[in-house]
Amino acid sequence: MADRHPRRENLLRQLVEAERHVAESEEHVSTQEGLIAELDRDGHDTTEAKALLETMRQTQALHRQDVVRILKSLGQ
Repeated sequence: MADRHPRRENLLRQLVEAERHVAESEEHVSTQEGLIAELDRDGHDTTEAKALLETMRQTQALHRQDVVRILKSLGQ
């Protein structure tokens, strides 16, 4: 039983980091969406910006999956 406590503490640290990554990725996605809207308004090509946004969204989904995985490992 004693060796499970450090594992739980490690998982909790991982959870904090994963949740931070989710929050940061949400900010990045929001910023990129704003930039795309501005480019659209100004008549610029948004192809590359939209491709980057899709990559950001995929990364964000991976961060969210990490949170779920860690929560499952914690039994929540």
